[in-house]
Amino acid sequence: MPIKPDREYRILSAPMEPAADTDFVVRGYATTFDDPYVLYEYEGNQYKEVIDRHALDEADMSDVIMQYDHSGRVFARQSNGSLKLTPDEHGLKIEADLSRSAGAKELYEEIKAGLITKMSWAFSVDADEYSRSDRTRTITRVKRVYDVSAVSIPANPSTDIAARGYFDGVIEAEKAERLEAEQRERQKKKIKLLVEVTK
Repeated sequence: MPIKPDREYRILSAPMEPAADTDFVVRGYATTFDDPYVLYEYEGNQYKEVIDRHALDEADMSDVIMQYDHSGRVFARQSNGSLKLTPDEHGLKIEADLSRSAGAKELYEEIKAGLITKMSWAFSVDADEYSRSDRTRTITRVKRVYDVSAVSIPANPSTDIAARGYFDGVIEAEKAERLEAEQRERQKKKIKLLVEVTK
């Protein structure tokens, strides 16, 4: 999967499945709302992320495409009506009609056979917040949704370069603050010792 630096990628653990009521249609969720997930782990600490329920309210979803592993061929697309994206109370629901090409039908058969079961989405962030108390990043506004993809390997989302970069910055800031606090504490102890010695 080619990682583009202006995008973030997340894989949802919920399955993508063929629709029971119609041929060549798959349904699933590209993401869920208000449902924190662990995105990164460092020194025993879990750094989480959550997509706010209203994060997609103003997102550009004008022509999202469906791909396989975020690259190559397009199997469904909003502009021709073969891909529908619907934010609901649970998350970003997708419905893709994979009947429009031989390649799309082949992807459908692989999903139906249980060979491909997971979904991912590519997006850019417009606004977010970070809570130090529970080490959780909340994405409050998504700028654009680029694609939703069927994915072959449900890899740990922490492999995403953008996410890792975000949390590396958070971790570095926390380390710097901890070191500064420790240095202030050592300085206080030195002053206390000097005061006691001079008494």
